Amino acid sequence: MKKILSLVLILILSTGFFTSCKKDKGAPPVLPPQESMTIDFTNFSSTKKSAEIISGQKGTSTDNWNYAATVAGVWKLIINTTLAVPVTAFKAALDKTPVFISTKTWQWSYNVTFLNIIYKARLTGLIRSSDVQWKMYITREGTDGFAEFLWFEGTSKLDGTGGQWILYESAQAPDALLQIDWTKTATGVGYVKYTYVKNDSFKNSYIEYGLTTSALNAYYTIHYYVGVKFSDVNVEWNTTTHNGHVKSIDYLGDVNWYCWDENKVNIVCL
Repeated sequence: MKKILSLVLILILSTGFFTSCKKDKGAPPVLPPQESMTIDFTNFSSTKKSAEIISGQKGTSTDNWNYAATVAGVWKLIINTTLAVPVTAFKAALDKTPVFISTKTWQWSYNVTFLNIIYKARLTGLIRSSDVQWKMYITREGTDGFAEFLWFEGTSKLDGTGGQWILYESAQAPDALLQIDWTKTATGVGYVKYTYVKNDSFKNSYIEYGLTTSALNAYYTIHYYVGVKFSDVNVEWNTTTHNGHVKSIDYLGDVNWYCWDENKVNIVCL
């Protein structure tokens, strides 16, 4: 009888122990929104070459919109080429289920395909006292393959209202290339700011994108290196009707806004 009671007691204690361990896992951290890593460039998809736009005659045709599209396109190119793989891998994580791997640490592990090439992605999230620490590792096998590489890392607030990413250039050149700062409001991302951090002439250039409640409800604030100095550009537009305006002392020659209508055609600003 004593042996039976002892066995029952062990089973009860063991059940309590494993139940306690399971509870200690807690819930996995909530992934930042995919918009935390990408700026919306859909209003500025230009088919003209940069040289054609910059040399265009101001105040005619669609040159006001074209100029805004060219400057924004510098940043769009960075995301769509150099950083396309890690950004694609992060977006794919949003549909995956994480597993608990250690104290307060969860992992998303999956394959992602980009340009018909399969990459292995491993994203970890460590819940800390005031934020979540994120690390994305990417592996590519086969031709031009590379071993597991920390392609980006960052942090986000526990309540998911903001954070920061650091993206590295490539497995072959593992230097920090871009810092992304972001905030989120009740209805979506408040703003996203790309800052170029690689140590070259373009360093400290940035573009900030955000949404407001104004008639022109979206904006870019841009500071970038143009070959001999840094230049500042401001762009505002309406995300529904697509009309907007641009301001640049260096290119446009004064502090005035230069406008375009819903068809991207230049108009006189009212």
